[in-house]
Amino acid sequence: MKKVILIVIGIIVIGIFVFLSLRKSDNTIAVQSEKVFRGNITQTVTGNGKIYPVTEVNISANVAGEILEINADEGDSVKVGEVLVRLDGQQYKASVERQKSLITGAQASVTLAQNGLKRSKELYDKNLISVADLENAQADYERAVSTLQQANASLNEAQDALNKTVLKSPMNGVVIRKNKEVGEIALGSQFQEDIILVIADLSRMEARVDVNENDIINVATGDSTGVNIDAFPDTTFQGKVTEISHSATVKSAGTVEEVTNYQVRVLLLNKLPSFRPGMSTTADIATTTHKNVLNIPIQSLTARERKTLEKAQGVESTPAEREGEAQNQTQKELKKEDELVEVVFLVQDGVAKMQPVKVGISNDNYYEALSGVQEGEEVITGPFKVLSRSLKDGERVKVENKENMAGAK
Repeated sequence: MKKVILIVIGIIVIGIFVFLSLRKSDNTIAVQSEKVFRGNITQTVTGNGKIYPVTEVNISANVAGEILEINADEGDSVKVGEVLVRLDGQQYKASVERQKSLITGAQASVTLAQNGLKRSKELYDKNLISVADLENAQADYERAVSTLQQANASLNEAQDALNKTVLKSPMNGVVIRKNKEVGEIALGSQFQEDIILVIADLSRMEARVDVNENDIINVATGDSTGVNIDAFPDTTFQGKVTEISHSATVKSAGTVEEVTNYQVRVLLLNKLPSFRPGMSTTADIATTTHKNVLNIPIQSLTARERKTLEKAQGVESTPAEREGEAQNQTQKELKKEDELVEVVFLVQDGVAKMQPVKVGISNDNYYEALSGVQEGEEVITGPFKVLSRSLKDGERVKVENKENMAGAK
């Protein structure tokens, strides 16, 4: 009889253990995880913009006139010194001829005045004329010389205007824009360009991107850059920051959508003949690289209230602290964000352990862990809803990573 009782008690105990095990398994939370590892982290700043030639020259007229010839179209290659545009220069040719005629007359006047001055000096030496007569002769000669000088200057001016009716290429390049046609009038102004053609050196291209004011302080000349051009999907080109604007560009000024950006120029180190000015681009500028640091997934980092963390770590407040906490409850509600602590959840023997961490720089996928975790430890990365809200310290978890599930199949 005693033996039967012992058997029954054993069965009951085993049943209790089985029941508790089933109950625990029912409360187990399925999670995903990843191990902490060491590696390099590069922090980047992103800017959006367009592709432009590094060197771009506007061809415009400094003198007004009808366009008689345009010897290049968009896409044509041109060489330095090549004639691109000819303007009607008839009036400028006439002006040159007129100035030459005036010079001939001025030269004759100088010769006449010079001879007169010579005779006046001879007569003065013989006391046949007065000092005033000699001075008048000297003045006549100087006026004639001045008139000749003015005529020469006017001829140079007229010749310069005539020369400017022929527009030549100042560089080797490609015509990327044509704004006028033969028969149109070139306005000709030294203060406001009336652009006829635009020439660019397409062998050297750059990305001009806008970087937000919060990120521009991290960008420096010489930073290496990955450039993605919409026209070349799945291809990243290499670049280097060459210039950072000191003046801001403000969009939607005075509204809640106001954005302040600074332009950054990135020289493209790759050369492709199919690059075209105006192509949309995104540049990822590498600002800082930390080598051989602890990496934790971005999605593993979450936040909990400080009092929850202290409770999990067994830190109890004193009566005075609790009294002060009650008095300042309203202020704490207003500063709830100040009470949040960044944490990760470690997987230890099937249990989630909440662990405060400090993080440094980040890239698209990982944070640099400055403290709180060790290499090889397993951190929970999801599901997001569980990790960000409901997961508590000490809860049982079951890791169900995709690779584990695939292996089970």
